[in-house]
Amino acid sequence: MEKEVKEKNELWEWIKALLIAFAVAAIIRYFLFTPIVVDGDSMMPTLENGDRMIVNKMGELDRFDIVVFHAPEGKDYIKRVIGVPGDHVEYKDDQLYINGEPMDEPYLDEYKAEVQDGNLTGDFRLEDFDPNLQEVPEGYYFVMGDNRRYSKDSRHIGIISEDEFVGKTSIVFWPLNEIKIVK
Repeated sequence: MEKEVKEKNELWEWIKALLIAFAVAAIIRYFLFTPIVVDGDSMMPTLENGDRMIVNKMGELDRFDIVVFHAPEGKDYIKRVIGVPGDHVEYKDDQLYINGEPMDEPYLDEYKAEVQDGNLTGDFRLEDFDPNLQEVPEGYYFVMGDNRRYSKDSRHIGIISEDEFVGKTSIVFWPLNEIKIVK
């Protein structure tokens, strides 16, 4: 009889431990971190199709962060923040200007060196996409893929509301031989 009670208690302890582990895992995934798979080439050469990354759901978004957001097509996109609220964004002769100041984009250096038929990024101003926009409004962000010629980003889908962001990402964890922190 005592052995049966002991086995039931041990079984109950295992069930409680598993339930707590599942609850903790669900909380971490829902509120803190979640995995995502890169789908497509819009972030090449920084990220490759099939890379698996961890998305951090906490913290503020800064210029040049790699972010995940819910796109209008019902998919999640991975892009880079170029313009934050209050910024005027412009590209001229393959140079990014934020509020009239030239900005370095070292993550594009490798790709720019490979381009032999013009500029990687075509010329534009924020107001070219919406004449009412002189700057990125509060609560919105202007995002672009690193593969500028083949990226569906804010130049096509418009500025992105902060409510649409899942989080930011910088850790590739798969494939194992490609584990890295990207910037």
